[in-house]
Amino acid sequence: MAISRAQLAKELEPGLNALFGMEYDRYENEHSEIYETESSDRAFEEEVMLVGFGNAPTKSEGSGVSFDSANEAYTARYTHETIALAFALTEEAIEDNLYDRLGARYTRALARSMAHTKQVKSAATLNNAFDSSFTGGDGKELCATDHPLAMGGTFSNELSTAADLNETSLENALIDISQFVDERNMIIALRGMKLIVPPALKFIADRLMSSTQRPGTADNDVNAINNMGMLPDGVVVNHFLTDTDAFFIKTDAPNGFKMFERSPLATSMEADFDTGNMRFKARERYSFGFSDPRCVFGSPGA
Repeated sequence: MAISRAQLAKELEPGLNALFGMEYDRYENEHSEIYETESSDRAFEEEVMLVGFGNAPTKSEGSGVSFDSANEAYTARYTHETIALAFALTEEAIEDNLYDRLGARYTRALARSMAHTKQVKSAATLNNAFDSSFTGGDGKELCATDHPLAMGGTFSNELSTAADLNETSLENALIDISQFVDERNMIIALRGMKLIVPPALKFIADRLMSSTQRPGTADNDVNAINNMGMLPDGVVVNHFLTDTDAFFIKTDAPNGFKMFERSPLATSMEADFDTGNMRFKARERYSFGFSDPRCVFGSPGA
């Protein structure tokens, strides 16, 4: 339905001093703190987890060397979504407006809506991190205590006992990250890079990361997290996280969080011959997800 003069009555009256409601600042591109962005030229993208070799056995003198095999563990799929929004203005509404070009004003509102949707969708990966209805390539949710390993066994990227963000839970998470294993159950060298928190935890996170002595205690001990240079990329606040006590640590695991851009944001406009209405549209295609769950460690809070 086109926006008509009846919906814009005040904009058509002399004496109007200001129009407001669509000029707010917004939190932009917070997804770039989480995801690596890659381009795509197909309907979906797939990434395959490969299984390497296990521990090398001791070879007895005169005996033959042992042979190992490699195979694929699982496949992570990214299916692109099409995000689009449009509006139309009647020919009369454009003609009779006294203050500014309606198309320009509402096009900015259109861009704001598209940007907000992208941030909501990007945060959904973390918002659903503990929900078994949203699984990755290995059949488990993003953060779980029992991610299956291809050659048997499991690994955990979630605290065994859910805890709120504090010095102990953060240290335990960093220790667990340093003991991550690959699909052959061999220890790999990963480290936590940045702490991702909702707005409700930003003050706690800052005290944990910035103080030179142990936060919240009368002890004279150093703040080990700060002193050892843990989490070198600091704290990132994501305003689109919905759980007020969940927190996440992004690691330096390759091929973790991915955003695939199939079609970048594009806007278009055209006039309808029959009605004279002017129509405006914004459209883009992308997908958010993760390949290797070792890219993050999380806790849903106590």
